[in-house]
Amino acid sequence: MTATNPIDALLAEKGVLLADGATGTNLFAMGLEAGEAPELLNETSPETIASLHQNFVDAGADIILTNSFGGTRHRLKLHHAQDRVHDLNRRAAEIARSVADKADRKVIVAGSVGPTGELLVPLGAMTYDDAVDAFAEQIEGLKAGGAEVAWIETMSAPDEIRAAAQAAIRVGLPYTYTGSFDTAGRTMMGLLPKDIHAVADGLSQAPLGVGANCGVGASDILASLLDMTEAKPEATVIVKGNCGIPEFRGSEIHYSGTPELMSDYVRLAVDAGAKIVGGCCGTSFAHLAAMRKALDAHTKAARPTVETIVERIGPMRNKVATANTAETSEARRERRRSRA
Repeated sequence: MTATNPIDALLAEKGVLLADGATGTNLFAMGLEAGEAPELLNETSPETIASLHQNFVDAGADIILTNSFGGTRHRLKLHHAQDRVHDLNRRAAEIARSVADKADRKVIVAGSVGPTGELLVPLGAMTYDDAVDAFAEQIEGLKAGGAEVAWIETMSAPDEIRAAAQAAIRVGLPYTYTGSFDTAGRTMMGLLPKDIHAVADGLSQAPLGVGANCGVGASDILASLLDMTEAKPEATVIVKGNCGIPEFRGSEIHYSGTPELMSDYVRLAVDAGAKIVGGCCGTSFAHLAAMRKALDAHTKAARPTVETIVERIGPMRNKVATANTAETSEARRERRRSRA
């Protein structure tokens, strides 16, 4: 049976959707201690998680992600909670569902599914089938709690993305997936942005959307977005970038992105072809409110170049992306010379 598609339905109504911002950054600001598992707060402090979601809904999010990023047995075993996968994920979805259901508009509850932290064979000990089973266990809990979509995110290995996607299909939830292009313009396991679309080829159900999240900064993820939308212009592409660049101030990490910068990031993302835009690490409720305002006021403009992105958002961190900028500039100068 084909799962329902809440994303396309809302896209048909609104054109572009706003996903929420950072979970971890905001939970630290709300009292989460370093080394604690955010997923345990679903049981010990559900009001904190409900407040997180409510603040994002109030800021204008169309999609909220459950507090379940580390919800597989492999991640939860680090906190001796590997036997509570179903309950913790179900509770995560129930809390988000309770907030979404009170909103005065449609808000999609997406079940956050992060990497297991394990390497698949031959690089590690986890088999593909074991990965599918682990993700299915998590997604069963998310579905039971009311999640409408499995939101597979911050992935590096194509096989792990595919395993999570296959698990979602087994459980009966539609799914999206995003990679983190944080290693010289690739994921840590070598996947290029332009190749993200093909990861789920051959599975019995296609993703509702694919894209990028996290990474090393807003400029870099926008450059990745250009590659993804160029490779498959008709795809629903997701971009959920970090709030500027992380900076250490003493022992604490702060992100350089202002609400104004993240507003311009939204405009550029829409111009570059993204259909779902949100924020990742460092993106606060205030940032998201500014992003909502920018999205609502923006009319799609010309597709930006990498040079335009760097000029408006700031320098990129990836050497490959920086090299591509130089190549783009040189190619443009050569075309001018040939026309002269």
